[in-house]
Amino acid sequence: MPCGQPDSGAAPARYVLGVDVGSTVVKCHVYDRAAAVRGSSYRKVESLYPRPGWVELDPEVLWSQFIGVIKEAVQAAGLHMKQIAGLGISTQRGTFITWHKRTGKPFHNLISWQDLRSAELVNSWNKSLLLKVIHVVFTVLHFLTGNDRYLAPSFFTFSTHQTSMKLSWVFKNIHEAEEAAKKNNCCFGTVDTWLLYRLTKGSVYATDYSNASSTGIFEPFTKCWNPTLCRLLSIPMSIYPPVKDTSFNFGSTDSEIFGVPIPIMAVVADQQSAMFGECCFHPGDVKLTMGTGGFWNVNTGEHLFASRGSLYPLIGWKIGEEVVYLTEGSISDIGTAIKWALDIELFTNVNETAEMAQSTADSQGVCFIPGLQISGDDPYLCAAFTGLKPSTNRNHLVRAILESVAFRNKLLYDIIVKKVHIPLRTIRADGGVSNNSFVMQMTSDLINKKIEKPANAEMSSLGAAFLAGLASGFWTDKKQLKKLRRIEAVFEPQKDSEEYRPAMDAWLQAMKHSPHW
Repeated sequence: MPCGQPDSGAAPARYVLGVDVGSTVVKCHVYDRAAAVRGSSYRKVESLYPRPGWVELDPEVLWSQFIGVIKEAVQAAGLHMKQIAGLGISTQRGTFITWHKRTGKPFHNLISWQDLRSAELVNSWNKSLLLKVIHVVFTVLHFLTGNDRYLAPSFFTFSTHQTSMKLSWVFKNIHEAEEAAKKNNCCFGTVDTWLLYRLTKGSVYATDYSNASSTGIFEPFTKCWNPTLCRLLSIPMSIYPPVKDTSFNFGSTDSEIFGVPIPIMAVVADQQSAMFGECCFHPGDVKLTMGTGGFWNVNTGEHLFASRGSLYPLIGWKIGEEVVYLTEGSISDIGTAIKWALDIELFTNVNETAEMAQSTADSQGVCFIPGLQISGDDPYLCAAFTGLKPSTNRNHLVRAILESVAFRNKLLYDIIVKKVHIPLRTIRADGGVSNNSFVMQMTSDLINKKIEKPANAEMSSLGAAFLAGLASGFWTDKKQLKKLRRIEAVFEPQKDSEEYRPAMDAWLQAMKHSPHW
């Protein structure tokens, strides 16, 4: 019998689905009660580049891929759709779309979080007198009240990664969206909202707290869409979806899509989902994801920390009365740089890179400068190698790329230790680059901390499944989830971090000079 068709003899619902809509891949895993993967499917995300700096996704293609991986994964598991107890959806953050409320027709393609079309707007705002005045006002308010909610606006700057500026660009440049908004007929949604809307044929319009807080438009202190920011950028408040709990019954998929309705029991942003999948449930737990980019997340419990510079506060998840906050720092272009090296044939298989890096005692003075540095605040920076010599070979180049990942991990970890005043507990790594033993060992050496790597590196899918399983009663509580964790490897410090000092100092010098080239 084909997948998705009801079968009167099918077994009861004993499985949950975790779908992760990432920047490069859409993947679905079918999990049993032991959190073992029973079936999987992957499809590559095809980004569109209509103009220099623009990055888009075709919403119809993404929708087709999303439905396809679910059907294929269930079929690969040898199951029927009616055996699925719930669906959890993890999505890339900050990618969004707007559409007509009445017709459901999009005004434009999905605009990716990687898109740079708002760069001129960002630069203009960051140099504006108005933003300087805002900084002064909030600095005074923070000084007078000591309230942390006034700290972040006192040094706030816009960046191209934020949804707010790109959304402002939409209303300045797409007339149909602007006109629809004036008539209260424009809907805004990140990827999760768009998929919910499509899965329910328009009957559910919502997002969750993790996705909302990742847009930069949602105020984590008040847990509301930010009216001040929207007035500043001329974005109508009427466009935003209601915000629901992360682990929550959002309704069911329309029965025509999969043959039977499937309960949608969780939607969650990908980094928060990976945090949940790693079972980082306690204040001080740390999750390091190394995929397309790198993300350090610290569970700060019920305390929301406003911090300067490279760290920013987020809502991790909301389940009933429980709201868990995170502090996050990000590193751009980790997996991207490794993929580029593969594309130009520095190696033929990613699995070779750790061995290549270990085959040479050092990079022979070669440094790799990533395109976007730790803060990611200059969209025009380009990647570069320095220190090339006639004797430089592929192993040196590969080692330099991998060292740059570990060095950036060290810098961000030091910022976290300095600014997050919570004792750090366990550090757990996931993402494709966590499979690289050279990067993992070097990071452990540099930060002088043990790092755990789970047996299943697909943490965003697992986190979404865990959240869906809790909402559906498939799993009872977090205590049960922690018992399902499987650790594949533990990396403990083997070298004194001072042994890396000459190489890291040379790299820091190269980083310092690179913006002037």
